Amino acid sequence: MAAAVATELGFPYVELDSLYHGPGWVPRPSFESDVADLAESAQWVTEWQYQLARPVLAARADLLVFLDLPRWLAVSRVVRRTVKRMLLRTELWEGCREPPLRKLFTDRDHIIRWAWRTYPEHEPRVRDLMRQQPALPIVWLKTRRDVKIWLIRLSR
Repeated sequence: MAAAVATELGFPYVELDSLYHGPGWVPRPSFESDVADLAESAQWVTEWQYQLARPVLAARADLLVFLDLPRWLAVSRVVRRTVKRMLLRTELWEGCREPPLRKLFTDRDHIIRWAWRTYPEHEPRVRDLMRQQPALPIVWLKTRRDVKIWLIRLSR
């Protein structure tokens, strides 16, 4: 979604995972400063993730688009994307690739388990932001149809 918005607006898109993950999935020491540099740039689109990054990005954002899709849909997309990347051995960031699917059963923070576990945290986090920054416009999209209509409107 973020990449589609960036393309439509002609803004740079920076995937936060690419700033966070170094070789071997080790967090990059420059993450915090890289996020600050991104937030200070004139135009950008990114995801609103990573506890350390959220306040920095929210303070500089002109708009937050919240994909509040049903859990089953959000997690099924993570599963599909993860399995595809795993099978194709897609390089993600700094040589990182999805681990074997068996890690789903042994790694508490496997992306699929993480997506399922953290899903309930998203809405309260956005509601907190609404209280903290009432002037920040938030587009709240709850269905695939909402997303489609909003993207069409964005393109006009």
